[in-house]
Amino acid sequence: MALLNTTAAWGWPAKTLHWMVAVLVIGMLMLGFTMVWLVSGLGTKFQLYQLHKSFGVLVWALVVVRLVWRWLNSRVPTLPPELKPWERAAASLTHRGFYVLSLVLPITGWIMASASPLGVPTMVFGLFTLPNLVGSDAALEHGMKLVHGGLALALAALLALHVAAALKHHFVLHDDVLARMLPGILKGAGR
Repeated sequence: MALLNTTAAWGWPAKTLHWMVAVLVIGMLMLGFTMVWLVSGLGTKFQLYQLHKSFGVLVWALVVVRLVWRWLNSRVPTLPPELKPWERAAASLTHRGFYVLSLVLPITGWIMASASPLGVPTMVFGLFTLPNLVGSDAALEHGMKLVHGGLALALAALLALHVAAALKHHFVLHDDVLARMLPGILKGAGR
């Protein structure tokens, strides 16, 4: 597998970062839903919140690395020529939306945790503590909860759209858009 992207395929760093972030984001969405709506025990809830915050920091860092890699290796596989202009625009907006939301969501979570009147420190995998970005402010915490939750729903919607588009490319359009992001398993299988 090649290191650098080409106009025909993604390189292994781009693929690795894509799938690492994808798995983490899906896990974060499930964990966020679980800790807010399904868990009632305070001890378990505390542990899940700390885990959610830790993985949020990791997602943010990986997205920064992914953006730097994308900037250093700006060549990307071309989209199939038969795509309509609106489909190209939708693909571009979806990818940009992922980057923006993946960077903004952890920051809104950090602000929310910082503003919490509970004063619970944000430990990252038990290795270090993030400093608070703001002082205790219940109104700000409430506002950030709404923003963070809304952005998480927007991210989930983009994820569903992205997966649906990838499956359409593979099973309906029979092109290699999905296959070239996989580690060679389905290369050419969509045809």
